[in-house]
Parts: sequence; structure tokens; C-alpha cells
Amino acid sequence: MTNKACILSVSGAELLREEAALLADHKPWGMILMGRSCVSKQQVAQLVEDIWDAVGREILVFIDQEGGRVARLKAPEWPLFPAGRVYGDLYDADPEKGLQAVWLGHRLMAHELAAMGLHADCAPVCDLPQPGAHDVIGDRAFGVDPDKVGALAKAALKGLEDGGVAGVIKHIPGHGRSMADSHMELPRVTADESELASDFAAFAHVADAPMAMTAHIAYDHFDAGKAATVSHKMIQEVIRCRIGFDGLLMTDDLGMKALGGSLTDRAHASIAAGCDVLLHCSGFLTEPDAILAEMTEVAEAAPMLDDKALERAEAAEEASKRAIAFDAEAGWVEFRALIPDVGATHA
Repeated sequence: MTNKACILSVSGAELLREEAALLADHKPWGMILMGRSCVSKQQVAQLVEDIWDAVGREILVFIDQEGGRVARLKAPEWPLFPAGRVYGDLYDADPEKGLQAVWLGHRLMAHELAAMGLHADCAPVCDLPQPGAHDVIGDRAFGVDPDKVGALAKAALKGLEDGGVAGVIKHIPGHGRSMADSHMELPRVTADESELASDFAAFAHVADAPMAMTAHIAYDHFDAGKAATVSHKMIQEVIRCRIGFDGLLMTDDLGMKALGGSLTDRAHASIAAGCDVLLHCSGFLTEPDAILAEMTEVAEAAPMLDDKALERAEAAEEASKRAIAFDAEAGWVEFRALIPDVGATHA
């Protein structure tokens, strides 16, 4: 594999000639589709094919499809899936039904994604929201108990994998205590080590996940004022050692305002801290030329995948190739019996 350690995006529903040239020149390890690139099932499938043609191989194409309010694939073209809290509430009433529902929901989601060539999903959320914290996580979370969240996240990952989609746990080591939205500024968490233990424990339950996304949050007890994404201490001592995650670690979107400096600065700091792959979405931009300029800057700053990062990338790709047979029609019947009104294609 001769790919750069980055996941890039495109500006719209079709791959522009200039974007295709960028992909051919730099060969990113992955791509991610934002809402601006998702119009119809046929269009997404064609866009994925065009991306593969430009790069020269079938790289992973990611989507941010949690269910609930974080869903790039919208109704009426795609079915609606519930937010994490819905599964958590069912689990509280009946753990067995909660686990079956979250597996089914993610298996059905994978059925939709894989049919379009999307074999990686930035889900599930393993954060534990705390009272009074910013609502950026909110109902995206399964709950506040680390054992419950870990169990539901493990079932969600299995549902995705059984459908040929590799999952990305987020936002490691925990975004639930944030008092600010990291899209706009750097949140600083002042909780001590004993308080943070529960946040870390939720991720430890799924430490064998193929991929994880960092949190652009400073945990002052460990490394004051420095976001985990660019903190060697947080990545090596907490994420790799304490939590025990050894899969592919990608940054959260480098374009978020929690990180200072240029995109090049952010990219270099993330890799130096121990991230394997850079993620950039240009979610704040709309003009194709501006998006292309940002993608070019990140691609030029990204190193080639090698050594342990390359091993992790290859393992993540393998995790997207384990689909097993599934009756989607019967699956929807069972899913609706567990959670009525799911799967509607209207808002």
C-alpha cells in the first residue's frame, strides 16, 4: 500500500477534474463524504467509483452516519435511524432487547452504506455526557454508565462489521465533559484522574475497535491546554496504554477551530503526537476552490503510511471485508418491532 496518511473530502456531488488530479497525485488512504456530496444512492455510488478510479484502488470511503441528528444521508432518499440515546433507553428497560436493537440498527445501516461502496462509518459514539456539559454530544450518546455504553458500542461495531463496514469509535478518550463545542473553540476539561476513569472505561470496552477518532479537547490534569489530538502524553499514556486502544487512530476534523495554527501546523503536530491518519472535511467551506486548497494543504503535509500506522490501516481495511449474509427485509420487520417508527424516509 502506497497511500498518504490522510482522509480527505470533496466539494460536491461529483468529483471535479482538479479533485481527481489531487487524488491521483497524493493517493490519500481514505475519503469522507460530507452532506454536500450525498444527493442520491446512484449518485453516491458513482462518486465512490470515481474516487476509486482517481486513486487507483478501492480505498475506504467514510461517512458520518450515527443516526439521529448526525446523519449525512438524509430522508427521503435514505431511511432515518435513531440517535444513540434511543438504544440506551431500550437497554435500560430490557438489556437484551437494547443490544439486539443496536446490532440490528447498525447492521441495517451497513446494508445501506455498503451497497454504495461506503465501507467505513464514523460511529459509534462512546462519550459519556455529563450534567451541565455542552450539548454537542447530548442524545448522540448511549448513556452515562461506562459498562452500558461499552456493551452497546460493541454491539454497534459488530452490526457494522457484519455488514462489511468498519466502525470508528469516537471521540477518544471522551468528549462528554466538554463545556464548549470543539468545532468553535478548544474545550478544557478540569476533571481529575478519578473522575475521568469512567470516561476512559467506556472506551476500554471497545479497545479492539478497528479505528478511533480523537477528541479535540484539553484534559488539563494530564496535559494542560493541549488538545488530545496533538498531545503525545494523552495519546501514548492514556489512549494507547491506559485505555489499551491499538487500532488506527485518526484525528477529528483538522478544520475545527479547537486547534490553532495553520492546517500544516495541525497536521504535523497530530502526527508527531502519535495519530496515524489525518482527517479533514472542510465543513466550514462551500466554495470548491477553497475546499480544494485546504485538501491540498493537508495532503501535502501528510506523511506516507508506514510501519505501525500502515499495519493498523491494513487491519482496518480487513475489518471492512467481513460481511455475512443478511435478510434486510426481515431485519427491518424485527427492528421496527423493537423500536417503532424507525426507518421512515421522511423527517
